[in-house]
Amino acid sequence: YHHTMFEMLGNWSFADYFKKDAIAWAWELLTEIFKIPVDRLYVTIFEGDENEKLTEDKEALDFWKTWIPEDRIIRGNKKDNFWEMGETGPCGPCSEIHVDNRTDEERKMVDGKLLVNIGDPQVIEIWNLVFIQFNRSSDGLLLPLPAKHVDTGMGFERLTRVLQNKTSNYDTDIFQPLIEFLEKRAGIKYNEVEKTDIAMRVIADHIRAIGFTMADGQLPSNTGAGYVIRRILRRAVRYYYSFLNLQSPVLFEMIPILAEEFGDIFPEIRQQQNFISRVVEEEESSFLKTLESGLKKLAALEEKGSVRQIISGKIAFDLYDTYGFPLDLTKLIAYEKGWSVDEAGFHEEMEKQKKRSREAATVETADWVTVNETKKIDFVGYDTLEAKGRVLKYRKQKTRDKEILQLVLDRTPFYAESGGQVGDKGMIEINDQQIEVIDTKKENELIIHFLNCFPESFEGEVTAKVNESLRNETMSNHTSTHLLHAALRKILGTHVQQKGSLVAPDYLRFDFSHFSKLTKEELLKIEQIVNEKIRENILRDVQTMPLNKAMECGAMALFGEKYGNDVRVVTFDKNFSKELCGGTHVPSTGMIGSFKIISESGIAAGVRRIEAVSGKAAEKLIGHTFERIENLGALLGNTKDIENAIHHLQEENVQLNKQLEKLTAIHLNELKKELRLKMEQVNGLNFIGAASELNSADTLKKLAYELRNGIKNFVGVLGTSVEGKAHLCIIISDDLIKERALDAGKMIRIISKEINGSGGGQKFFASAGGSNPDGILKAIESARELLKSG
Repeated sequence: YHHTMFEMLGNWSFADYFKKDAIAWAWELLTEIFKIPVDRLYVTIFEGDENEKLTEDKEALDFWKTWIPEDRIIRGNKKDNFWEMGETGPCGPCSEIHVDNRTDEERKMVDGKLLVNIGDPQVIEIWNLVFIQFNRSSDGLLLPLPAKHVDTGMGFERLTRVLQNKTSNYDTDIFQPLIEFLEKRAGIKYNEVEKTDIAMRVIADHIRAIGFTMADGQLPSNTGAGYVIRRILRRAVRYYYSFLNLQSPVLFEMIPILAEEFGDIFPEIRQQQNFISRVVEEEESSFLKTLESGLKKLAALEEKGSVRQIISGKIAFDLYDTYGFPLDLTKLIAYEKGWSVDEAGFHEEMEKQKKRSREAATVETADWVTVNETKKIDFVGYDTLEAKGRVLKYRKQKTRDKEILQLVLDRTPFYAESGGQVGDKGMIEINDQQIEVIDTKKENELIIHFLNCFPESFEGEVTAKVNESLRNETMSNHTSTHLLHAALRKILGTHVQQKGSLVAPDYLRFDFSHFSKLTKEELLKIEQIVNEKIRENILRDVQTMPLNKAMECGAMALFGEKYGNDVRVVTFDKNFSKELCGGTHVPSTGMIGSFKIISESGIAAGVRRIEAVSGKAAEKLIGHTFERIENLGALLGNTKDIENAIHHLQEENVQLNKQLEKLTAIHLNELKKELRLKMEQVNGLNFIGAASELNSADTLKKLAYELRNGIKNFVGVLGTSVEGKAHLCIIISDDLIKERALDAGKMIRIISKEINGSGGGQKFFASAGGSNPDGILKAIESARELLKSG
């Protein structure tokens, strides 16, 4: 009855009402509107906590007693009935409402009151009323808030289950269309076998999380939130692969079901249905190959002897970390082979990684120190790069061994990082002391300036001045990003949607939905369109308007961005580029100067990335490119026709390689004759062991195969040194592999220690590389001794 993603129903009060009204309205909704029987409901209140010096929430208790018998009110501890958002911040007691969903017979046998909050799947919390009345400071103290708030949250899936009289969320009409699809696709009935039932429920749950988060702008990736989505998707794949006997992509076929079911209330999923389906299919196909690779990896480890009856914690963690194998998949594979997994070792490796991550990201943030009060922070950076203001608050932040100061002003021209645009840098002057602003970020509604040192005093007037050069270059790249977006949609189609961006002073990065690599012709056309719009010197038009009006007039909103009631619409030619954007832009496109694409690549399934430069950075790139061309011309004899000169060199290189191949063949033929004359008998085998001067490891391999031809009972151990690196190879006749059970792969692992290297291969041929060429002869002698011993 828990979900990877669930829908939260609830309401907030910012000091408009508190416990009395929240409790009364919750009770009215559940019992009078939804008609849930009163004798199936229980409520909890906070019992207090001596350690926190908190008493019982008598206020909530008294209000509840007016609606429900006191024997249905349960006192809960801090874990269950005190809500906190983290180590610091707003918090307070909460009051839960639970529903007993058991049959009448079951209810007669055990009082539902005894089953509240102990994990019974039929006695479940349906709604939580959080009463936010404290603020926890960094020293752990609870300070009463001057204005008290209410935050209520009810699970939509659980409510639906109760109202539809089901014993499982998965039996409701929210999940059944997805489960019915899986029944048909797998040819397996639901509600017959526990393992396949669990698999279907996991898949139905996970595809909702995948579909909705992708529609909201988050794509699978190897880092951050994107990695969470990728892991959820892979877990779903593992369940249908292992339990439903489905070995081709399935999840992508379920996206249209979600779009049909939720498209009216969440139009993004319907609008992006095809895009999401294709990305999911690519992710599935990729991981199905990964599953196969992981299984081969296990097989190889088994063959090497690295795995015998037990999979070590390190190997299990490597499978998880490298191949995306969850521990339960490794355990399942082990179980099928009659092995076990060192789970303690796995968790130890996991903890080591977490510790490394924590140490790398540990941030200690002190409480805000308030200097002055204000109701509103004025951002004036659209109109000016310099402004005067006062310090509102400050705090220290320590990351590893670095300490910085965060400062909030009541009036600032500094743009805080958001919407892909980096934060401004510059200077502030306070009491004749100049301090560098190294970054600007936003936290809630605060514009926070990051300073490299502390001012001597926080009182007095502050002059804030943005670095004009950096801001202008950033604006140039931001406007170029809008022009690029419009040009992409014009050339590739309106399916192109922004999936991420970075706008910095020195370059821009733009991620967008598209399914194939852009051709040179497409990139050229896109670049030409952007430069045409720059030459047209289009004036910037910025209007603030209600969101619905902005959408009606054709402004482009970005999936994943959250907008308020009023939005800022930035237009460069109403028939070309019109976007919702809070960033800063050039007054007219002509100020950009020029635009140049420097790379195009794929970064995820169905997502491409363009990196480009504009303005001064574009001029610098063009100048640097011409300088390189001049240098190439000089290297080629000051020729003006560089392309023809390079073509001539390539042809000359081909001819020289042909001559080298002929000479190498002659050398190998002579060497082969010479080595065969040195062939000796070792334990009944025809053995050649020699170190020769050769030009590559490939030539060494070729020599080994040529020596083996026509010789029975043959074992060859050859070595060479190339550019200071040692290379070894072992080759064995096929007849000896069967008759004498010889294995080149095992032998090479033993003798490669002499060259400080490692290697591997098949039974008939194996190779190794190492850092110690002086050990080649010792390695050959080691092989001879191995053969002597049988």
